[in-house]
Amino acid sequence: MALDLTQHPCFNSDKRHTTGRIHLPVAPKCNIQCNYCDRKFDCMNESRPGVTSAVLEPRQALAYLDKVMERVPQLRVVGIAGPGDPFASPNETLETLRLVREKYPEMLLCVASNGLNLAPYAEDLARLEVSHVTVTVNTVDPAIGSRIYSWVRDHKTIYRGEQAARVLLERQLESIKAVKAAGVTLKINTIIVPGINDEHAAVVAEEMRALGADVMNCIPLYPVASTPFAGFTEMPLSEVKQIRSRVAEIIPQMEHCTRCRADAVGLLGQDQSQELVSLMKDSAAGLFDDRSARPYVAVASMEGILINQHLGEADKVWIFEHDEISPKLVAMRDAPEEGGGNARWRELSKSLEDCHTILVSGVGRAPRWVLENSGLRVIEAAGLISTAMESLHRSGEVPVAMQKQFKSCGSSGCQGTGTGCA
Repeated sequence: MALDLTQHPCFNSDKRHTTGRIHLPVAPKCNIQCNYCDRKFDCMNESRPGVTSAVLEPRQALAYLDKVMERVPQLRVVGIAGPGDPFASPNETLETLRLVREKYPEMLLCVASNGLNLAPYAEDLARLEVSHVTVTVNTVDPAIGSRIYSWVRDHKTIYRGEQAARVLLERQLESIKAVKAAGVTLKINTIIVPGINDEHAAVVAEEMRALGADVMNCIPLYPVASTPFAGFTEMPLSEVKQIRSRVAEIIPQMEHCTRCRADAVGLLGQDQSQELVSLMKDSAAGLFDDRSARPYVAVASMEGILINQHLGEADKVWIFEHDEISPKLVAMRDAPEEGGGNARWRELSKSLEDCHTILVSGVGRAPRWVLENSGLRVIEAAGLISTAMESLHRSGEVPVAMQKQFKSCGSSGCQGTGTGCA
């Protein structure tokens, strides 16, 4: 099926009042820290990038999209724009795009990235027929970049100052070349910070045009509380127009940007609908899972009474169903032997195709990823299986007191650096 690339409202202003888009917030992590950004989850009060009311797993995102399509039939574009960077969470991003492409082959797909880790996935994006990519490039001068970025994390190495800006710029240029080589339409976003890069936008435009960028979006800084740039004053529209006018002589300009949230849905500039926010939160809670096809709950347990075993240490899993009185043991299934990497967890997910949830006392990132992307909900908890099962049956959730609690970065009990866990 040939995609109609003219339908993207961000790249074609004629479509912004008739064609809708949806951002699926499946990428919570970020690999850089900009001095103007504060990512917020579960927030309805701000309309800007980095903000979402929930974070979804890929299959939850597809379930949410299904529900939204029933209510917003003019949707033509599915995008991933955070709330972090899509390629700080590449598995989640690519799996979501794959699921959408399979079910909605006519849909335009797009991603928005800082470009640090985009290049390795350019061919994957082309294979999935991602038609539009946005890369935020605020400067091509590391000295200016050192004033815009607090740090850049490349795998396990954190850079600061000009070195951080230089690493980021090198990767951005690689990513832009890779995206254009893959035949994808490319937009450059540039956040204009008064007194820092406002006189530099034309220089960015010259280099981006030379690399084949199709359009540029000069966005005035939106000062965000609790960030280093919180004290800045937003640039007057007259000055923004002057910058855009100068840059438009070099590369076409997008002039109708509405600073979309990471969970934006509907027409550009449309307020968040409380109904759709509720749908998204219900999706994140797993309430749209098909329980009739997957009626059981798997548990990693040493004796079948308590949730008390790490999945990696389990040699068997207990399979329960909920009846009107108490959980009923349906079966005990052998867990795959150690070794084999992700193949081990794919084998386990296949054996649990009739389960909607697995309860464990602990689980690694790799098995969680494989199991969740097979449609299985993974919950870390401790306590009585009967209590967890009753709560799951009643509300779709395990009691908060039983759930394994996440320690925030830098807090007591966290062994991290305070700069965000990888």
